[in-house]
Parts: sequence; structure tokens; C-alpha cells
Amino acid sequence: MSQPLLHFAASRAPLAQEALAELTALYGQAPLDQAEAIVALGGDGFMLSTLHAPRPDGLPVYGMNRGTVGFLMNDYRPDDLHARIRAAEVEVINPLHMRATDTSGTVREALAINEVSLLRTGAQAAKLRVFVDGRLRMPELVCDGALVSTPAGSTAYNYSAMGPILPIGSEVLALTAIAPYRPRRWRGAVLPRAAVIRIEVNDPAMRPVMANADSQPFADIAVVEVRSEPAVSHRILFDPGHGLEERLISEQFA
Repeated sequence: MSQPLLHFAASRAPLAQEALAELTALYGQAPLDQAEAIVALGGDGFMLSTLHAPRPDGLPVYGMNRGTVGFLMNDYRPDDLHARIRAAEVEVINPLHMRATDTSGTVREALAINEVSLLRTGAQAAKLRVFVDGRLRMPELVCDGALVSTPAGSTAYNYSAMGPILPIGSEVLALTAIAPYRPRRWRGAVLPRAAVIRIEVNDPAMRPVMANADSQPFADIAVVEVRSEPAVSHRILFDPGHGLEERLISEQFA
């Protein structure tokens, strides 16, 4: 049986660079356009960067943790890598599409695999209006910010903000408030994946807000629209029994 051709990519962290040297010496380095899988070496942030970077359509990514948390990564072991990739489980995830308009009227668009977040950048709390599918659902949310999360990203910033962990196969998104002041007890909502979420910033000059799409920052935001993007899909490979579904369940009992 022929072995899959692998393209290795690594973060700039010394541990990841050491792994890159070790693995390319063992398995070689296939050009990206000839590879059958990308092996990403680093942490979750580097995995997101690898997924966002241009690559041949459908090319799967197998991550190995040379970072900190490694929720999207497999354990690092240099041995039997071809066998591990052949046996890996495939998780297919769709990103969010963000369309953000700043206070000058400039429109920016980006994709986010984990979440789109809005964060205050001034001394005063943000004041937001929340629409779902064109219907005003919250006339005023006073908070440090809000975020929309995919199931794959629900254990990241969303969970830290007290949002729900979403099963990986669920057809829903999480809308979560960050440090809400009014309504004080509002912690967010679980919405259908097909929902279009529009968040308007009240008085953005006095209460400036920035948007982040997987840590891609956009300043001085007036309006953000977020929806799932089913036309884009990412294939992530996990060792058997350690896929996203198992990780999301285990996280709730940690």
C-alpha cells in the first residue's frame, strides 16, 4: 500500500519547529499541491491559521499538538504517522461568514471557524441591538461584547464567556453575551444554524466596538451580520475515539 504524501506546516514556536525538523526528516516534505494531507504542528491558533490559509479544495488537515491547549489537535507522536492518518476520523465543519460595516461605511468580510466576537474598545460598556432573521429581539444589550459561535468553537471563547457547549453535529449556533450588565442575567441564546444574526452598535463614536473573526480584528464597527457558510467546508482528521464529538462531551465533565 502506498503511503500518503504529507505536507508539514509548523508555527514559529521552538517546540513546533523542532517537530517540523524531526518529521520532515522521517517522512519527507511533499509540495502542497501534491499532498494528500497537511500535518499542522502547533496549537489551536495555528490550526485555525492553517485552515484559513489557501490550500487545494478538500485537502484534510491532521494536527499534532505542539502548543498549549490543543483542543483541535492530536497528541504528538512521530512514529506510525502514515498509519494514524489512514485510520483517522474525518470531521467536516463549516465556518461563519461575517460582514462588518465600520463607522465610515467601509464593509469588511471574513470567515470564522470558531467565532465572531464584538468587543468594546473604550472605557464605557457597549450598547448593542440584536436582530435575528430581520426581527429585533433585543433593543438594548449593555455589555462588554457579544459573540456568535459554531459548535466547533463552542469550547473556546464562547465557553469562557459562560456560553453553552454545542454538540458537533448540531444544527445550531450560540449567541453569547460577554459580561452583560443589562439585562443582567441574560446569557445568550441558541439559534438555528440558518439564522442571520445582525448586531448594531448604539452610539459607536462614544462607545466604540471592534469585531474579531477568529482573531482577525476590525476596528470602529457600526453593524455586523453573521451567518453560517455552508458553501465552505473544512476537513479535520482525528485519531479514532478522539474526534470533536468525544472532546466536546469530555470537556463538560472535566
